[in-house]
Amino acid sequence: MRAAPPPLAGGAPGADALRPLLDTVLDALRTGADERCGPLPAGGPVAVAARVGALGAVLPETGTGPEEALRALVHALAAGAADPAHPLCAAHLHTPPLALAAAADLAASALNPSMDSWDQAPAASALEALVTAALAAEVYPRAPRPDALVTTGGTESNQLALLLARERHGSVRTVVGANAHHSFHRAAWLLGLPAPVTVPTPRGTLEPAALAEVLTEERGPALVVATAGTTDEGLIDPLPAIADLCAAHGAELHVDAAYGGPVLLSPTHRRLLDGLDRARTVTVDLHKLGWQPAAAGLLAVRDAADLTVLGHTADYLNADDDTEAGLPDLLGRSLRTTRRPDVLKTAVTLRALGRSGLGALVDACMALAQDLADLVEKSPDLDLRARPTLTTVLFRPAGATDDTIAAIRRTLLAEGRAVLGRADADGRLWLKATLLNPHATPGDLAQLITLVEGSAHR
Repeated sequence: MRAAPPPLAGGAPGADALRPLLDTVLDALRTGADERCGPLPAGGPVAVAARVGALGAVLPETGTGPEEALRALVHALAAGAADPAHPLCAAHLHTPPLALAAAADLAASALNPSMDSWDQAPAASALEALVTAALAAEVYPRAPRPDALVTTGGTESNQLALLLARERHGSVRTVVGANAHHSFHRAAWLLGLPAPVTVPTPRGTLEPAALAEVLTEERGPALVVATAGTTDEGLIDPLPAIADLCAAHGAELHVDAAYGGPVLLSPTHRRLLDGLDRARTVTVDLHKLGWQPAAAGLLAVRDAADLTVLGHTADYLNADDDTEAGLPDLLGRSLRTTRRPDVLKTAVTLRALGRSGLGALVDACMALAQDLADLVEKSPDLDLRARPTLTTVLFRPAGATDDTIAAIRRTLLAEGRAVLGRADADGRLWLKATLLNPHATPGDLAQLITLVEGSAHR
């Protein structure tokens, strides 16, 4: 007699099948984190790979069963994680996700809608339309027909922005600052566009005078890229002045606000993004200052008509007669075909916290960055690069060489004590703390300073 297949996650019985498995997962997450007892596992790559390898065969001849497999592998993953929920894990734009967003993501996985045709995702497609419209209106509050697409993050959003510009003009030259994200160079290559013109940014931001010189010399359509939240320093380019230059020279503007975009939700700080709504397209990531599990990216457009060039027909997904009969056409909402309903976790977060709740989280992390900068300035053994604009703080032991800075970072990683990034600025290497954990405390920041100072004196 043939054995019954394993239970499914969806349908009416799905919840009963999931419940005991979730207990196993949650127990394994806790025991793994307890075993790690820090922001990342100690020992470096060789030790971590050895511990994972000790689990045994990835594809055994006979399976070990769901409880053992979940317990062993989730425990190993948690014990070996660089956990962004730990306050000393502060290297990258890698946010600790909210519990409610992660819970919503479980529902999305269990139901598994595919966002490429309405008959695979009826409610999810309707929800996505509502959420993208609401978020586009946050970016473009005065535009009559804004819209937004859900993406996997800044890289995909930036590539889409270049694609839309290419389709409007046939070809386009991208003008970027040296502070711009690497994805623009890759996107130009993938799309067969000329290599971007790179404007030096010696002070970390795109300087209008230098941009004006480039635009004066450019011939043909140009897409200027400004950044609202640079990866290395969290700086914001002067958006109003750049928008003025684009208007004067007939260039279009794209703003990569993957990092800084959610600052729009903070009444205290949203003025930092004045001029953002003058861009034709804007990238925003909610898996940064939005506390969503990856991926949760957006490309917002000032005019929904710009998205019509993405239209595509596959008879088995959006046949003309189905569309004419009123079934929504989803293929023009992404370059991907099969894609998850990533909008669900965002919708839950927006509903649960509202604009004020999310804005308060933004404010909390920006305040933490100021607090860390204060501690660095008070330490005679440390140098601060500059007061933070968003939530990124660059600092280094006074008088240390670049080799010493790099070694301090690697030592803290190998010991599992802290996860700090690195950034080049003013010709020197700096330690980078990216503060995205609203639960971090002044004591956590002081501990981070103590660890760096102690490592510098070894």
